[in-house]
Amino acid sequence: MSLHKRHTLSATALILATLGLTACGNKDAAPAASGEVTIKIGHAAPLTGPQAHLGKDNENGAVMAIDELNSRGVTLGGNKVKFVLISEDDQADPKAGTTVAQKFVDQKVNGVVGHLNSGTTIPASRIYSDAGIPQISGSATNPTYTQQGFKTTFRVFANDVHQGQALAQFATQSLKAKTIAIVDDRTAYGQGLADEFKKAAEAAGARIVAQEFTTDKATDFKAILTKIKASNPDILFFSAMDAQGGPALKQARELGLKATFLIGDGGCTPEFIKLAGNAAEGQYCSLPGVPLEKMPGGTVFKEKYKQRYNQQIQLYAPYVYDAVMVMADAMQRANSADPTKYLPEVSKAQYQGVTAKIEFDAKGDLSVPAVSIYQDKGGDWNFVETLGVTAAAPAKK
Repeated sequence: MSLHKRHTLSATALILATLGLTACGNKDAAPAASGEVTIKIGHAAPLTGPQAHLGKDNENGAVMAIDELNSRGVTLGGNKVKFVLISEDDQADPKAGTTVAQKFVDQKVNGVVGHLNSGTTIPASRIYSDAGIPQISGSATNPTYTQQGFKTTFRVFANDVHQGQALAQFATQSLKAKTIAIVDDRTAYGQGLADEFKKAAEAAGARIVAQEFTTDKATDFKAILTKIKASNPDILFFSAMDAQGGPALKQARELGLKATFLIGDGGCTPEFIKLAGNAAEGQYCSLPGVPLEKMPGGTVFKEKYKQRYNQQIQLYAPYVYDAVMVMADAMQRANSADPTKYLPEVSKAQYQGVTAKIEFDAKGDLSVPAVSIYQDKGGDWNFVETLGVTAAAPAKK
């Protein structure tokens, strides 16, 4: 898959080598008998169920970052540091997500990377905020996450205001769509992205001729697709994850629905193509950032990932890798792994990561977001174009 992330691992090595990480440890990260300080990073994602392949991809990225940090033999306050990843399965379920969040608080983690889904990230973020624990997501795109006013929330990924703009721009300008049908899965991610896309598409002059809803557990979409077929849209925008998007596209073609299929980052995966089969050929997806191959160290990261896990990147692994690294960088600049001391430094990040030069705006979003469009050709997502997007006003809740 021609996936999309950035940075030179050699640059990461250089940055880490110069970090020194000579800080005093968090009071909850007491030195072991050997003088080694344990820094606990929580990671949460669905590790079971239909999105487990994405959750594991996130976890893999976090593990690579943790191992990279530990290979440097860094120290804090004269003590050798050992970064430890505590990974939990939130099942892509909001209730389970808050349970995991409280578990991390009780375990006194130094920071949290995650969650994967907006629907789990948003409710969990209040728990981390109350506890003063920094949270950096490498995949949750719903704007609400960073619009709550919490000082602990950050993301290394363009949000759905940006992505909705880019998708609508591509649909109306590049594909010349006049009529559009929309389906979303009613999750915080699916509904949020659909709302932003609809708003931007209508502003660009497109007409929404059908709007239907499903769930993130559904497998049969023929009833809503039959309704949509009657409206004969130029484009079907399906706002959901790959586990729903792939089968939906396949069923659409079986019903004779010929509309160009467009899906957001949740479907920009090898798994989507696998599930959709031949129906995926020629269809489009979006992903925040630029293609992996266009990043200075993207190809190296891809090769490292393949060498370690013997599989290709699904989606967010490089972003989660960067989230861990940004957190470690903030610890060094604060000269402490205590959340109360290094949290202010996260917001000041100017970190050259795999995915981008990471700098945050006042809300904790990327200061300079971008979104790229891909098309399936021969069973692989191929880069089409990158669209620069502007920071839009907060979406209405």
